Amino acid sequence: MTIRITTLDNGLRIITDPVQTVETASVGAWVEVGARHEQRDLNGVSHLLEHMAFKGTKRRSARAIVEEIEAVGGHLNAYTSRENTAYFAKVLKEDVPLAIDLIGDILQNSTLDQEELERERAVVIQEIHQANDTPDDIVFDRFQETAFPDQPMGRPILGSAAGIEGMPRATIKNFMDEQYSGNRIVVAAAGNVDHDAFVTQAKSIFTQLPPNNPHGTEPVTYRGGDYREKRDLEQVHLVMGFDGISHNDPDYYPLAVLSTLLGGGMSSRLFQEAREKRGLVYSIYTFASSYEDGGLFGIYAGTGGDDIGDLVPVICDEVKNVRESVHEGEVMRARAQLKSSTLMALESTSARCEQAARQLQIYGSAIPNEEVIEKIDAVDTKAVMRVAGRLFTTIPTVAAIGPTQNLAEYDRIQDHLN
Repeated sequence: MTIRITTLDNGLRIITDPVQTVETASVGAWVEVGARHEQRDLNGVSHLLEHMAFKGTKRRSARAIVEEIEAVGGHLNAYTSRENTAYFAKVLKEDVPLAIDLIGDILQNSTLDQEELERERAVVIQEIHQANDTPDDIVFDRFQETAFPDQPMGRPILGSAAGIEGMPRATIKNFMDEQYSGNRIVVAAAGNVDHDAFVTQAKSIFTQLPPNNPHGTEPVTYRGGDYREKRDLEQVHLVMGFDGISHNDPDYYPLAVLSTLLGGGMSSRLFQEAREKRGLVYSIYTFASSYEDGGLFGIYAGTGGDDIGDLVPVICDEVKNVRESVHEGEVMRARAQLKSSTLMALESTSARCEQAARQLQIYGSAIPNEEVIEKIDAVDTKAVMRVAGRLFTTIPTVAAIGPTQNLAEYDRIQDHLN
């Protein structure tokens, strides 16, 4: 079946990816608003707003929202990221009208009831405390803050406990009214869904969105640096990384292959060298985060305080080696991993729904899977070494939490990488 796109008069875009052989459908709204769109004194408002959206509308109480979706065996959820907030549901095919009605209701008619807000504030503050008590979680926030200091992209998605505690209801409501406009929302559906019928439903539901609202986004400025926090733990949780690239960068697919080759599986260089050959870690992997106008590449490892001094040189050596020598066999394995994960995702209507929405937001259209596979297949050893040389010569970012006394000084790590 063919992916179709329709734009309503209010700027809202609708995309469907029909799969008529399944009995379910995934439906969602992806809003181009996230942590990077918040002013300093509003840090965490996008995530708090995501929580509050389920706490009652002009038509439904918080309990009625969950009872209605669960009465048909469906489920409703949401998440906040640095560049978007998503509200989504999965239901049987005959319940698509209910799912889109619920999502439209919470996006347009949330009451942000003061009593519910106070309760949810407490929930979010508990979430913040839980993250702070989880070193292999919070270290990624510290890594982000160190890479992008003094700018929205570096601030935590959850915000701070003090900020959430003192955020007035009027501020949250104003943020939603100003940011949740039609031109910044993509409504997507994948599975057993008819495009024309879905558009008709969405058109009748999304009638209260504010007019198109142009918005400025502070550009990303990567700086890098060093963050260390001593804690009485069994392990040091370490994230090392470098400047990254945007979704639209020509090296996007070479970077994906590089990340897989270096730390994307059990056959990857870092896993083999640090775990299999030396036994220095239980967990080690790479990740590449791409944004609208930049990105971040990172390596996570957890190791004992006595082993961190041996582990960091191993990581540095592998980072240097991949700039100079890459073998065709490992590139082929990395390409195969990426292609299989791309094609396996097609078996999930939820994954297809999110993919369609994000591609429309990022590229302005859906990208055929054949084109994605073709771009992955086009990556060769020279492309991998080129992007490694491009990124791994930038200023490094180091973030570590735990018994860090044996971790080499930042200048020594930088010298080793060079």
